[in-house]
Amino acid sequence: MDVKIEPGWKEALQQEFSKPYFEQVVAFLKIEKSQGKIIYPPGPLIFNAFEQTPFNKVKVVLLGQDPYHGKGQAMGLSFSVPPGVKPPPSLVNIFKELHDDVGMPFPKTGDLTPWAKQGVLLLNAALTVREADPNSHSKTGWHNFTDAVIKKVSDEKQAVVFLLWGSFAHQKQVLIDETKHRVLKAAHPSPFSADKGFFGCKHFSKTNDYLVKQGKDPVDWRLDA
Repeated sequence: MDVKIEPGWKEALQQEFSKPYFEQVVAFLKIEKSQGKIIYPPGPLIFNAFEQTPFNKVKVVLLGQDPYHGKGQAMGLSFSVPPGVKPPPSLVNIFKELHDDVGMPFPKTGDLTPWAKQGVLLLNAALTVREADPNSHSKTGWHNFTDAVIKKVSDEKQAVVFLLWGSFAHQKQVLIDETKHRVLKAAHPSPFSADKGFFGCKHFSKTNDYLVKQGKDPVDWRLDA
């Protein structure tokens, strides 16, 4: 199957695109659309995380579970919303931790594209969702695909930081070779759990400390620079 995706990722994931589960995902999305279902993010943005962070640039993976399911929110980057869209509660808490950890002022935007362009793969485990129906596409086969993405990064790259927030993300730890990568785990930044271990985790400074020790450029977390 010919999938429009950044060339480096296309080469790395070529085998996945021809597997039955991926064909099932494509068929499922076509059925949803034929039934008039509204799907987020818009088609051109489904693989936005891969477009913004080419395979050869990945140095951090920030795993989300599901795209935002409200109108105008999802943009194909985990936790990110387009310019002009009010940051959802989890993203507000991420900004709070960033402020406490590295002193970053609260940004005027919730668009995390600048992170992605620096090598932070903002990956959701499911790449699509039905409007107003969270996790509605989580059992379509997307998890097979994104598990393969995580494993490919683990297998073929060196010294990547994996940020796993919440119990769902923690389950992906088994896909990562921790002898050559750094895994940082914390509670999810959701208002329901942020005070149970997300606040105070200092993952942003820890990420940069590790990257610098590995001879890589740290991430500039500022969004309004």
